[in-house]
Amino acid sequence: MTHNAVDADILNQWTRRLSQALQILDLDVDNHLVLNVADEAAHAVSPMAAPITTFVVGYAAGLAAANSAMASHAAIARAADIVIAVCRQPENEAPDETGWVNTAQ
Repeated sequence: MTHNAVDADILNQWTRRLSQALQILDLDVDNHLVLNVADEAAHAVSPMAAPITTFVVGYAAGLAAANSAMASHAAIARAADIVIAVCRQPENEAPDETGWVNTAQ
């Protein structure tokens, strides 16, 4: 998903404002990665899947970072990579057939 510099600035301001409101200190959001994951889910499933998918990625990354020494950025990248791989699988392949169960947090 592409956007211009004005959109990027608006998103950066929003994520800073939101993270401050939620009292999450020093949060560095990779907006491009989040938008890419949302775009993949929207195209693979439906537009409604985008916000649900980004929520699940964030949740999974939070669990991974809390339960291990993995940094939150690495946990987000790992969760995002898994989601993108799932989105790119043919619809007729079930998770167990391609080993997705081994990617659980």
